Amino acid sequence: MEDVLKELQKFGFSQYECKAYIGLLKHSPVTGYEVSKRSGVPRSMIYEVLGKLVDKGAVHIVPSDPVTYAPLAGKELIDRLRHDFESSFGYLEEKLLALESEQEMNVILRISTNDHVINELKDMIEKAEEELWLSVWEQQIPFIQEAANKRAAEKLPVFSIVFGPPEVKLGNTTHHNMSPEVAEKRMGGRLTIAARDNKEVLIANFSPQTNAWAIKSEDPALVLVAMEYMRHDLMFAELVKEVGAEKVEGLMKQNHSLFHVVTGNRFI
Repeated sequence: MEDVLKELQKFGFSQYECKAYIGLLKHSPVTGYEVSKRSGVPRSMIYEVLGKLVDKGAVHIVPSDPVTYAPLAGKELIDRLRHDFESSFGYLEEKLLALESEQEMNVILRISTNDHVINELKDMIEKAEEELWLSVWEQQIPFIQEAANKRAAEKLPVFSIVFGPPEVKLGNTTHHNMSPEVAEKRMGGRLTIAARDNKEVLIANFSPQTNAWAIKSEDPALVLVAMEYMRHDLMFAELVKEVGAEKVEGLMKQNHSLFHVVTGNRFI
C-alpha cells in the first residue's frame, strides 16, 4: 500500500489525499467521519482533504443526509491523469522548445566529475547528425568505443585522434603516439575533445590527480578553434609517421624555440 501512496503522490496528491481516496475505494459512499476513521486522516483535517479531492475531480459528493462521499473509479482517475499529463507535456514541449530557440547560442556550460564528463561525451556522440570528430586518450576509450563505432557503422563520418594502442579503432582513426606523456605533462592532464556537425564542441581534461572538468558550447569561435586543433593534430600525427619520430625529436632538440613550443619547457 505504501508503494501506491508514493505513486499517487507523484501526480500532485498529498499523503492525506491519497489515504482518503484509497479509503473511499475500499468503502463508499461513506461520511467524512467514516473516511477519517478508516483512512487514518485526522478528523480535524478530513473535510479540507475531501474538499481538495472534490476540486481535483477524484471524489464526488453524494447528496444525502448526512452528506457522503464516493470516489471516481480507479480506471477513470488514471485515464484522466494520463490525459491531463499528456496535455501538459505537449504544451510544455512546444513552449520550452520555443524558449530554447531564443537563447543565445554562445553559452558555455561547465561540467565537473569524471562520470558527468563521460556522459556528456557519449551524448555528443549520439547527437551527431553530419559528422563527428574525437580526440581521446586510452583511458576514456572503454567508455565511448561502443557508441562511437555504432555511429560509424551507421555511416556517420567519424574522425578520431587516439592517444592509445594501434588496435583501437574509432571510425577513421589516426593514432597519435608521439611522446603522449609530454603533452599530458604540458597540459596537466589528458585533453579530450569531441565536436559534432561543426556546430557544438566539448573540451575536457582528465587528470589522474583531480576530477575531470569540461566545457560545452555552440559558440562558433570555440567550435572553430577546437576543429582546427584536431585537424592540425591529425596532420602532425600523419607527418610523424611519414618522417619518423626520431627525426621529429631531433628537430626539437636543434630548435630551442620549437622545443619550448612542444614541451612547454625551456631547453637546458
